[in-house]
Amino acid sequence: MTPVELSRTVLHAVRRAVDAGELSVAVPTRAVVAPPGPGGCGDYATSIALQLARPAGQTPFRVAEVLRPYLVGTDGITDVVLTGPGFLNISLDRAAAGVGLVGEILRRGARYGYAEQPDGRVVQLHCPHDLRAVVVAEASARLLRSQGALVRVTAEGFEDAWTSVLGVTVDAVGIAPAALPVNVRPVPVPASETADLMSLGRDAGRWALLHPAPHDRPRTGDEHLVQRESNPLFRVRYAHARARAATRNAADLGFTADPGPVTGSGPVTGSGGSGTPTGPVTGTGSGTPTGPVTGSAPGTPTAPLPSSAPGSPTAPTPLADAAPALLAALADHPRVLAAAAEHRAPDRLARHLVVVADAALPFLLTVLPRGGEKPSAAHRARLALAEAVGAVLAGGLDLLGIDAPDHL
Repeated sequence: MTPVELSRTVLHAVRRAVDAGELSVAVPTRAVVAPPGPGGCGDYATSIALQLARPAGQTPFRVAEVLRPYLVGTDGITDVVLTGPGFLNISLDRAAAGVGLVGEILRRGARYGYAEQPDGRVVQLHCPHDLRAVVVAEASARLLRSQGALVRVTAEGFEDAWTSVLGVTVDAVGIAPAALPVNVRPVPVPASETADLMSLGRDAGRWALLHPAPHDRPRTGDEHLVQRESNPLFRVRYAHARARAATRNAADLGFTADPGPVTGSGPVTGSGGSGTPTGPVTGTGSGTPTGPVTGSAPGTPTAPLPSSAPGSPTAPTPLADAAPALLAALADHPRVLAAAAEHRAPDRLARHLVVVADAALPFLLTVLPRGGEKPSAAHRARLALAEAVGAVLAGGLDLLGIDAPDHL
């Protein structure tokens, strides 16, 4: 069960309680589900009972007690626990939930996490004559549109070079009336560093502006270009390229993706190899790119992502640990998109993509058969999960206006 499906299940429980006469409320159009907060438990929690308590004329805890039986009996839900004033903490059948999640991502592709239809909102983003503000506003507009809003971006000033180098555009330029104040104003890039920022090129330049929180000063150095573990953009794009390579290499081995349990026959850890790529990503899916990342500076040294350091993104990790962490990060993607859009905070999406990539890199070592192994149902399931990773990373980077190359 995906978060979207769980939200619908919660609404269906409300509707059933209303039909049974146990609640007298209008069924809301949306139920928010999110990872449990402090004091919570299970996989997801919802505050729907707190939302309905006043119109129902009952306490939130009593509303939660009414809804609980309608949720417990649903396929895919193993338990519902009430905590606090009336939070419903929901535990899922993780095996079934994981299969459903991967299937949903593969069905929706790069648009996983998008709103199903326009929601009628009209949003105006207005920014000062500032490079970072314009890039943040444009990325925020992409996020808002993904969530069903109609968005217009305007700026008090604009430079043509911003389009030619960073690919950023606005709908109109000029001083807005007093009724439309500036509402996108992150910490700007110092004038003395603008040339350094522009020299990074489109992808690294946009990442440098979007990855930090709006109140943080962006770094404009060439650390965004190096092909090293220390560069979050490289890790995100590298994980995407590894996921795409897995599909190509699986085709060479004669099998395709099929969502299912990822454990089974075949290796269940990253052992059998150091985990450190030794060849190009475009080959067997076991290598480090030997050419520069798009936009990298000539002569930028390459370095493999280390596999032996504790806590490194590609450290060999048991599949039983790697897959659940990865599934949790993928399941959180729709919530992150919605929150990033609501708060005009593309940095939230950028940091989430790093979380997905770091969870994916150890898992991707387990996708293909090793040695004399024959492809199994578990390998097909792992390939499906790898393709889901590729879709989420590609879709997220696209919302940031950054390219997601299939080859590095």
